[in-house]
Amino acid sequence: MLSGLFEQSSNGAKLIASIFIILISALIFSIIGIILSIPILGLDLSTLMTLIETQNESNIGFMKYLQTIISLGTFVVPPFIIAYVLNGEIVKYLSLYKNPQLFSILLVALIMIMAIPFINFMAEWNSKLSFPESLSNLENFMKTAEKDAEKLTLAFLKADGIGTLFINLFIIALIPAVGEELLFRGVFQKIFTDWTRNAHIGVWIAAFLFSAMHFQFYGFIPRMLMGAFFGYLLVWSKNIWLPIAAHFVNNAFAVTAFYLMDKSVIGDGAETMGTGDDSFVAASVSITLVTLLIYVLFRYEKEKKELKASEI
Repeated sequence: MLSGLFEQSSNGAKLIASIFIILISALIFSIIGIILSIPILGLDLSTLMTLIETQNESNIGFMKYLQTIISLGTFVVPPFIIAYVLNGEIVKYLSLYKNPQLFSILLVALIMIMAIPFINFMAEWNSKLSFPESLSNLENFMKTAEKDAEKLTLAFLKADGIGTLFINLFIIALIPAVGEELLFRGVFQKIFTDWTRNAHIGVWIAAFLFSAMHFQFYGFIPRMLMGAFFGYLLVWSKNIWLPIAAHFVNNAFAVTAFYLMDKSVIGDGAETMGTGDDSFVAASVSITLVTLLIYVLFRYEKEKKELKASEI
C-alpha cells in the first residue's frame, strides 16, 4: 500500500517525506534503545537516567551502545523506508543491485589512503580559519564544542585489545559508511539531482549536507570534498557499494591507525602526514597521485558502461 506512495510527488514533497521518516525513525530507535538498555546492560532506572544526563568518557560503554542504536535508526534504516515509499524498488533506487568490481574497490581504497596527506593539509588549513570579530562568541563556542567532541571521539577510539578494535570498526567505520552513504548519496543526492536536473549540483548539495551534519566547522571543507568524491563515485559507477567502500576505508584507516599508535606499534606519521613544515609538498604529491588514480577509475567505469552498452 505504501510502496511508491510518493513516486509521482514533487521533489520538495519527497524531501519533506524523507526528513520526516528520518526524524521518526531516529526517535523510535532512541526510545527503544534506551528501554532495551535496562535488560541488556543490566541497568536500573536511576542509573540509566544518570548515564543519559552525564554523557562523557566515563560511561563510554553506554555511549557506544546508544550511538549504535541511534545510528541504525537515523542512517541505516530510513533509506530503505524512504526508497520504498518514494519508488517501491528499494534495491534499484538505492543503487544496491550491482556487485562492485574488485579492481574498482582496490582503486577506491588506494585513492583514500593516498589522499590522507591532502585531507590532513586541508583540515589544518580549515582549522586556522577565523570568524569576524562580531562573531567571536560563536567562534569560541564552536571551538569549545569541537574540543569536547574530540575528547569523546578519542574515548570512543580507545581500545584495550583486538576485540574492542573490531567493535570500534563496526561502530565507527562500518555503520557510518553504510548508513551515511545510503542516506546522503542514495537518497539526498538522488532527490537533489532529480530536482535540479544536474548531477553535479546534486553531488555538491549532498556533500554540503553530509559535512554540515557532523557539526564540525573546523573540518567542514575536507569532509565536504570527501563527500563530493563519494558522490561522483556513485555518478560514475551507478553503484552505491563504491562510495560505501571509500567511506569505510577512510574511517577504518583512522580507527586502526589510532589503535596502532596508542599501542606504540607505529608512530604518529599517519596522523601528521600533510601537516607541518613539508605540508605543501606532501599535499601536492598526494593530490597529484589522487587525481591520476581518480582518472584511471573514471576511465575504467566509463569503459565498463560502454562495453555493457555494446553487448545489448
